[in-house]
Amino acid sequence: MSATRDRFGLSAAMTLPVQTDGAIDLPRLVAHAGWCLANGCDSVTAFGTTGEGPSIGLADRYRITGALLGAGIPGRKIVGGLAATSLDEALAQARLTLDAGCRALLLPPPYYFKGVSDDGLFAWFAAFFEKLGGAARDVILYNIPSVTEVPLSVALIGRLKAAFPGIVAGVKDSSGDWAYTEALLAAHGDLVILIGDERYLAQGVALGGQGSISGLANVCPDRLARLIDRAEPDEGISRLVELVLKYPVTPAVKALVAHRTGDPAWLNVRPPLVPISVSDAAAIGAGYDAIFNRRAA
Repeated sequence: MSATRDRFGLSAAMTLPVQTDGAIDLPRLVAHAGWCLANGCDSVTAFGTTGEGPSIGLADRYRITGALLGAGIPGRKIVGGLAATSLDEALAQARLTLDAGCRALLLPPPYYFKGVSDDGLFAWFAAFFEKLGGAARDVILYNIPSVTEVPLSVALIGRLKAAFPGIVAGVKDSSGDWAYTEALLAAHGDLVILIGDERYLAQGVALGGQGSISGLANVCPDRLARLIDRAEPDEGISRLVELVLKYPVTPAVKALVAHRTGDPAWLNVRPPLVPISVSDAAAIGAGYDAIFNRRAA
C-alpha cells in the first residue's frame, strides 16, 4: 500500500489479453500487471468479471498465477477471483490462490440457480469455508447481482461474518445501488468494504470504505488512487463509467486498454463474449480522449 493510506486501496480488476484463438497472452498480461502496479494500484485482481474469470479453467489459472509470480509480482500484490458453482471447483481455485500466497480471495456466490434463499447461500458458503479448513483466510465476498442474479443481502453478510470471524474479511459491492452500499457500510464497517461502481467510490470511502477493485484501473489507476486518497469525486471518472456502460462492459474496458496502449490485440475476447466493433472501439477511444482532454494517438 502507499505510505499515505493504511487501507486496502486500489486493485486493478485486470482485463485478460488473449490471442485470436482464445489462448492467453501471458507476456501481455504480465506487462499489464506491472503497469497497473507502477501507476497507482496497490494490487491486481486476476480472474474477476473484467478478467473473464468464469471462462478460465484451472490449468490456465495455474499458468497465469505462475507467470505473475515468475515475473516478480509477489502474492501479496495479487487478489484471486473465484468463479464456480460447485464446491469442488471453488475449492480447487481457492487452494491454488492461497497456496501461491495471494493477498485475498474474491468469492462470488454460486450463480447457476436463481431465487435461492439466504439460508441456502449461507449453507454453501459455510461448506466452502469448512472444507477449506485451516487454509481459509482473507475472503472478500463478491456482490455483483447484475451478473450473477444472486444478490448477497446485508443480513446474509452479517451471518457469515459472525459465523466465520477472521475468514470473511470484506465485501466487494458491484451492485451499483447506492442505498445498498450505504447500508452495507453502516452495518459492516468493520469489514473491508470495496466499491465496485466507481461513480460511488468517493462517497463510499468518505463513509469508511477501503477502496476498490476497479475495471477502470486498467486505464486510469493514477486518478482512481488519488480519488481514494482524497475521498473526493472525480467527474471524469464518473463520465468514463457512463461511457463504458453504453457497451458490453468487458469488451469496452478492453477497448480502453487497446486505445491507451495503441495495441488492437487487446480487443480479443474469449467466447461467449464477442469483440467490440471497430466503430464502437473508436467511439470509446474518442470519448476517453474527450473526457480527459487528451489528444488522440
